Amino acid sequence: METVSTAKAFGGVQGVYRHASTATGTAMTFSVYVPPHAPGARLPVIWWLSGLTCTHANVTDKGEYRAACAEHGLIFVAPDTSPRGEGVADDPAYDMGQGAGFYVDATEQPWAPHFRMWSYVTEELPALVAAEFPADMSRQSILGHSMGGHGALTVGLTYPDRYRAVSAFAPIVAPGQVPWGEKALGGYLGPDRAQWRKHDAVALIEDGARLPALMVDQGDADPFLAEQLRPELLRDACADAGIDLTLRMQPGYDHSYSFISTFMADHLAWHAGRLR
Repeated sequence: METVSTAKAFGGVQGVYRHASTATGTAMTFSVYVPPHAPGARLPVIWWLSGLTCTHANVTDKGEYRAACAEHGLIFVAPDTSPRGEGVADDPAYDMGQGAGFYVDATEQPWAPHFRMWSYVTEELPALVAAEFPADMSRQSILGHSMGGHGALTVGLTYPDRYRAVSAFAPIVAPGQVPWGEKALGGYLGPDRAQWRKHDAVALIEDGARLPALMVDQGDADPFLAEQLRPELLRDACADAGIDLTLRMQPGYDHSYSFISTFMADHLAWHAGRLR
């Protein structure tokens, strides 16, 4: 693991790191904030999954999470959203290819050789973080935004015993029913929609996946709300399944990090209460 940069923040250390990934076959960059802590302490870990077009840097620069993480004693990890670099397949559109990995392991060409973000965020990067940082891997939680909200929900629903809390900002809750998801899941996983269901939060719940609680914030001025995000589908699925969903529609807020940073501390406090 190579250290790209470190800086002191709220008494802790904000770092950016790079390593050679076996999952993607590329170099991968990620950020980690480690709050101030006593020598030898092991700290709970929060995973942040970012949205379309983002790298690790978007939330690191604009997410305003460090004060809350220092207050609650939380390690905050932000991976990239896809493999990148020479020889990595791409698409001229923003919603496919580099910057748009959708947190799946692609089975279709030309994506299959490198686009293995599911394995990266659920297996490889957690093992690296456990080895290199003062992380208590028995206390993990996950959250994300938009495409990353989709990732957080599907990862959390798939591994309910691993993550003590799961939340999201403006998530794509049912990618199998909206244009962003139909394009990405069809492109990465092929035309068989049965293969998409394990990467669709609403479908996972319909198929029996359960969590004790979920928290979702959604701006009601989000331009993607009606066509791509459709939180009412998650609300209905959770109601049918008996999952305690806190769905907060935030008046006047859009899809940006101005929205995310406004409510980030609320989410981190909610996670911290479940990570004690």
